[in-house]
Amino acid sequence: MAWRGWSLCVLAAVGCAGPLTAQSTSGRDLAAGKFLVASRGLLDPNFSETVVLLVHYQDDGAMGLVVNRRTKTAISRVLSGDEAKGRADPIYIGGPVETTLVTALARSSADLAGAERIFGDVYAISARALLSKSLASPIAASAFHAYLGYAGWSAPQLRHEMELGSWYIFPGDAGTVFDADPGSVWNRLIERTDTRIATIAHPPYAPR
Repeated sequence: MAWRGWSLCVLAAVGCAGPLTAQSTSGRDLAAGKFLVASRGLLDPNFSETVVLLVHYQDDGAMGLVVNRRTKTAISRVLSGDEAKGRADPIYIGGPVETTLVTALARSSADLAGAERIFGDVYAISARALLSKSLASPIAASAFHAYLGYAGWSAPQLRHEMELGSWYIFPGDAGTVFDADPGSVWNRLIERTDTRIATIAHPPYAPR
């Protein structure tokens, strides 16, 4: 794939939050930097058992990246250019929209000039030069993920899906984005949701 066709959104993150336990099902809580965790009832194969990081949410629409669908294909087999030749780490499926476009997420302890803050120490960058620099650097696979495609909605469409109960909202967390076992991320988050629902429905007995 030539450089010309790429759509870039590089995220850098510092730190790792504790266990994610807070969640919402209200469209009022939608925002960039939040996770959308697919409900058990969401059967669309594009999003079944997915965790999506929202990187954009405004009146003109929403964009996110599925963070838990890792492939067995190396980045070097997908991206052209000398910078990608040494990248043996796998590429991810970011979503069903424009699957020929490549997006990257990176974790860094340093500030990134010209970046847009997403949440905490997480930033979005659209400059192609930064992706080239990241690919050429010795950044580890545990701090750099590349994605094919993305998830996209109009803002009303996503709010409607929330009303249907398709998604749970969790706070963004860098440790989850770069989890070493992405295939287990959805199960862990949905189990926390199940536990919270059960607790609300049947609160612990408090003796008087």
